[in-house]
Amino acid sequence: MSLRINSPAPNFEADSTHGWINFHEWMGSSWAMLFSHPKDFTPVCTTELARLAALEPEFAKRQTKVIGLSVDSVSRHKEWEGEIETAFGHAITYPIIADPDLVIATLYGMLPEGAGDPRHPAPSVTVRSVFLITPDKTVKASLTYPDEVGRNFDEVLRLVDACQVADRFAVSTPVDWRQGDEVVIRTNVSDEEAAKKFPNGWKSPLPYLRLVPEPK
Repeated sequence: MSLRINSPAPNFEADSTHGWINFHEWMGSSWAMLFSHPKDFTPVCTTELARLAALEPEFAKRQTKVIGLSVDSVSRHKEWEGEIETAFGHAITYPIIADPDLVIATLYGMLPEGAGDPRHPAPSVTVRSVFLITPDKTVKASLTYPDEVGRNFDEVLRLVDACQVADRFAVSTPVDWRQGDEVVIRTNVSDEEAAKKFPNGWKSPLPYLRLVPEPK
């Protein structure tokens, strides 16, 4: 199964380091960032979870809950969390789901080609998936990295900012956009409508490119 942007985010129930979770109930009215990692006690995954532990307060400021997933057990997750905190100084306070039967990984398309085949070099590991999910339980964005490449979670945080400002104000964001930068008036908004919404006007280096300060 391949989830597309604007697809409903499937609900699931699973055990986690925070106990039994119903995903949609756990989200409540928040945004969520669901990510998978291939395996506990592996080097790249360790650096990722440590970085997310440091960044979680930034996600919380954006009303975005963080939740991880791998094929390992809850007991393995908890043991690994202790090692990460000792090595990097950041406690992991977000839940990590145990998915040993690959139910959620299959539901969200987190498995590489050939997974499940015992002849595959890694038959039961997830790729590095990221799903950004809106409060109405819709997939807003997704990213997928191969096993051997660690993610840039600063970029994921930037993606949260961009998606939230786009949703809140019905605008778009240009290349490399960050909070405080100009945003783009969408092409389906006429100049007449834009003048009402943005009475201070806009910059227009091209007829179809209208830039305004980020709305507040």
